[in-house]
Amino acid sequence: MEICLLACVILSWILIHRLSQSSKKGPKTWPLVGAAIEQLLNYDRMHDWLVQYLSESKTVVVPMPFTTYTYIADPANVEHVLKTNFANYPKGEVYHSYMEVLLGDGIFNVDGELWRKQRKTASFEFASKNLKDFSTVVFREYSLKLSAILSQASFDHKEVDMQELLMRMTLDSICKVGFGVEIGTLAPDLPENHFARAFDTANIIVTLRFIDPLWRIKKFLNVGSEALLDQSIKVINDFTYSVIHRRKAEIEEAQRTAKDYKVKHDILTRFIELGQNLEEQSTTDKSLRDIVLNFVIAGRDTTATTLSWAIYMIMTHDHVADRLYLELTTFEQERAKEEQVSLIHVNADDPESFTERTTQYAKLMTYESLGRLHYLHAVITETLRLYPAVPQDPKGILKDDVFPDGTRVKAGGMVTYVPYSMGRMEYNWGSDAAAFKPERWLKDGVFQNVSPFKFTAFQAGPRLCLGKDSAYLQMKMALAILCRFFEFALVPKHPVKYRMMTILSMEHGLKLNVTKRL
Repeated sequence: MEICLLACVILSWILIHRLSQSSKKGPKTWPLVGAAIEQLLNYDRMHDWLVQYLSESKTVVVPMPFTTYTYIADPANVEHVLKTNFANYPKGEVYHSYMEVLLGDGIFNVDGELWRKQRKTASFEFASKNLKDFSTVVFREYSLKLSAILSQASFDHKEVDMQELLMRMTLDSICKVGFGVEIGTLAPDLPENHFARAFDTANIIVTLRFIDPLWRIKKFLNVGSEALLDQSIKVINDFTYSVIHRRKAEIEEAQRTAKDYKVKHDILTRFIELGQNLEEQSTTDKSLRDIVLNFVIAGRDTTATTLSWAIYMIMTHDHVADRLYLELTTFEQERAKEEQVSLIHVNADDPESFTERTTQYAKLMTYESLGRLHYLHAVITETLRLYPAVPQDPKGILKDDVFPDGTRVKAGGMVTYVPYSMGRMEYNWGSDAAAFKPERWLKDGVFQNVSPFKFTAFQAGPRLCLGKDSAYLQMKMALAILCRFFEFALVPKHPVKYRMMTILSMEHGLKLNVTKRL
């Protein structure tokens, strides 16, 4: 009898709770577990799930078992979080605890003085001409290696997974710029790379932690996804620390013997040298590991996925492909005339002439000359508007606060601005918000920026992405070569959808057929 009575009370409680949800905007909740059930059921399409709710309300509150997530898409609210009341919205202890195993105390995972120090140093390094020049050479080199692989695939009539190739290209590039080492994943035979695989696995699992209330238990027991994460982190650390130790040994040997040491402009070397020059204790191996891995995740995955979505958008919008091709060929003719270069004739039956022409074309692209390609810049930016590399960015809440739209948030919760949703909101971009239109970024053929609190692909405020110019440089270099010399077609029936991880990658890759453009 008592059991029946208790059951009736519980059922009544649940029923009353559910009935109270009928007029509530946003996800419907259950007692104790909040909206966790609906969120889990929609996990694989969470970004579009949020689009649905944020199109109805600019702010969506999602109660969860141990915290409350507040999602925002209104530029005024975003500016409040990222700039106006910046100090109240750090990465926070929750985010740090989820991501620490991968990102450690790197710039993307810390707040306060530790963040300010790294930001100041990194800002200086990214502004240096040496790094820009070094990056330009590296990005050109690996874009040409990718072009050679595509040329062979075209000759052999073989399908390619463009996302995988781009991941290899950006990994090789960022390891050269970040570590100063060649890891060779973009070799013609596309060798397996344990570091790359471990990095992808770790990225997926730490993302899952945000909605998996049992991850700490699995970590404690070392089972399931957390056991796999532990194995992946070991592979990542073994590789990273071996590079750090080798580079330190090279620098120390050169200093000890006074030998001529070939100056390296990679990020790791610069931070080691800066650490040696500081009066305080030199930078530790752990801090160097964290610094470089943060740049790897920022410069590898984000760039590769954006390039993948850009190619997909270009090849599915004929007018965009045609206008871009015209800009690239016009650029080629103008630059060749300026440099007084005779363009090599390409023979369809001679692969070497094709390679020579692509190399010649790549040399015409410098950090400065790429700035002329306004339509290409618009294509990349429009891709980022609809397919931002970081689709969600959560922040902690230190103190109770009120947003410009009147929404109240409580200390200890999380607030997340959602670039993926923001780019699809008609109240942000007009009635054609869902359409892919690079022209929206141009005025009289010249690219025009908008507020970073409206276009949030590179964040905004004090945490505005330091690598923005570097990312555009690599993406423009790669796309200019690829779209000038190749046409792409999706393999029939190949599904294109995103995978849920911190970066908006394609779950099944991007399988394409490739044809040369001479």
